[in-house]
Amino acid sequence: MPRLVWQDGDMPYSVEFGDFFYSRADGRAECAHVFIAGNDLVRRFGAGGVFTVAELGFGTGLNFAETWRQWKRLAPKGARLDFESFELAPMGRADIDRALSAWPDLADERLALVAAWPEQPITDVDLDFGPVSLRVAHGDALARLGDSDLLADAWYLDGFSPARNKAMWSADLMAEVARHTRSGGTFATYSAAGWVRRNLAEAGFIVAKHPGHAGKRDMTAGRLDPERAPSTGR
Repeated sequence: MPRLVWQDGDMPYSVEFGDFFYSRADGRAECAHVFIAGNDLVRRFGAGGVFTVAELGFGTGLNFAETWRQWKRLAPKGARLDFESFELAPMGRADIDRALSAWPDLADERLALVAAWPEQPITDVDLDFGPVSLRVAHGDALARLGDSDLLADAWYLDGFSPARNKAMWSADLMAEVARHTRSGGTFATYSAAGWVRRNLAEAGFIVAKHPGHAGKRDMTAGRLDPERAPSTGR
């Protein structure tokens, strides 16, 4: 369980990393801008089929809930969404419920997630919501991803600030992200730190800056370069 306190209008704040779990301006709007738009998911969800989203840092579950909401709106009949996240210290049920209650539009997703979520997770969480699945791998992201057979269509890189949580943005972890990305797969992140962009480029991604959310100057998004991509999967 993470050590957190509630600040600034009931926002969860990590004591360990000295950072908020989502944008103080509007976490849901940030998710839509950075991750949904940054990975071109409105268009891609509409194409149907099986789509896999992977995430570094599950946190409050906000990105999952908003992605699920958007996917239900956009995906055609018969489509499937698999969402896999990596989290060192999963929140308990009550904290997830409290955090997501800030967005009434996420009530359906929040209630379904909270009803299925363990009271205090101590192992991996695997949940089935019919055409949507959620798996949260508990533990060190580099080790867990290295042992995974995951191949993602889109990545959400959403660890705490790179300045406060360097391990979640390391060259080794970005290399594993690239290795577990399908050909043509994408990533997006709120961060525009130069060393993070360099790590992503060295891993095999074509990297570009885009306007950030809520006055933030830049964010970063990109696509796996087919000519530089490492061997993926196992």
